[in-house]
This record gives sequence, C-alpha cells and structure tokens, in this order.
Amino acid sequence: MGEIIRMIVFLTLISFASGGLLAALREGTQERIDQQVLEYVKGPSIRTVFAGASNDPVATRFQLSDGDKARTFFVGVLDGEARGVALEGASPKGYKGDVGLMVAIDAKTGKLIGIDVTTHNETPGLGAKAKTDPKFAAQFKGLPASGPVKVTQDGGSINAISGATITSRAVCDAVTVAAGAYEKLKPQIADKLKDVKK
Repeated sequence: MGEIIRMIVFLTLISFASGGLLAALREGTQERIDQQVLEYVKGPSIRTVFAGASNDPVATRFQLSDGDKARTFFVGVLDGEARGVALEGASPKGYKGDVGLMVAIDAKTGKLIGIDVTTHNETPGLGAKAKTDPKFAAQFKGLPASGPVKVTQDGGSINAISGATITSRAVCDAVTVAAGAYEKLKPQIADKLKDVKK
C-alpha cells in the first residue's frame, strides 16, 4: 500500500513539473509565434488589401477594445492619407470549419477597399476559390461598411462561388462581422488614424 502511495505522489510531482515546463515554454515562445503568424499568415493578406499603400501596413497597427476582445487594426496610407483600416473577420460557418479573412475599409468613404482570405479548410477547387479567385474578392470592393453583406441567394449582391455557396456565405458573414466592429469603433479609429505618421 505504501509503495502505491509513493508511486502516486511521484507521478503527481512529475505531472506538475511537466505542466509547469510546458507552460513556461509556451509563454517564452508565444511572442515569436504571434510574430510569425502576423508575418506569414496575416501579412500577405494585409499587403494584398493595401496594394499600393506607401507604408508597411503590417508594422503600422494599433489595438482597441471591442467589449472583452482586443482587436488589431492595420493602417494603410493611401494617396498620402492614413485612411485605410484593415481588421480580421472570421466565420465558423464554412463548409469545413472557420474561414478567416482580412477586411480593409476606407475610413474616408466608409466603403470596403477589399478582402483577402487568411485561413480556411475549404475544398480545393470549390470553397478554396474564396482565396484564389480574384473575381470573387473583387465583388466586395466599394460595398458600404455599414450594412450586412450577403450572397444573391440571400438577397445580397455577392455572386456565390459555383458549388461553394456555404463558403461564400461564410465569407460574407465574416465581412459583416468585421465591418460591424469597424462601425462600432469608428470614433476611436478616427482618433488613432490622426496619430499615424504618413
């Protein structure tokens, strides 16, 4: 009986030590992981939606609180003005899971500059076209940020990708969520844009 108790205590101590080591390792590498995700997952999408910006929009960013969530906004200097704002939107309603995308809005006009999918697990050749088909993404340019974005089947103006209506709806949902967050935080965003060096 005493040997079983010693074994339980020993295993418990090893478990605590292993857990603490893993937690310390995660904490020590989290900043680097976040930087890698920013540069190699989100960065290409940010640079795509701000093509032609005179600054590095990945480096020019700020955070604002949206309820209990911190949102990161990326700034694009367009035509000499810090007026492009991009933020991440996500929808769990894709065909195979979450669809994440970067949504860029012109703070001067209140219209979408563009979108670009950052992450997805959609079917190659079908839902994956949300990332690879420039004609699909081009439909979002110029839409007002103030209203919901929907596919034509739901009464909107976005033509769904053939054979991938679920993915198309997920992208529209993510755009609507991101644009809604922008509208909600518009006064604070405007204040932050004034501080951006052009």
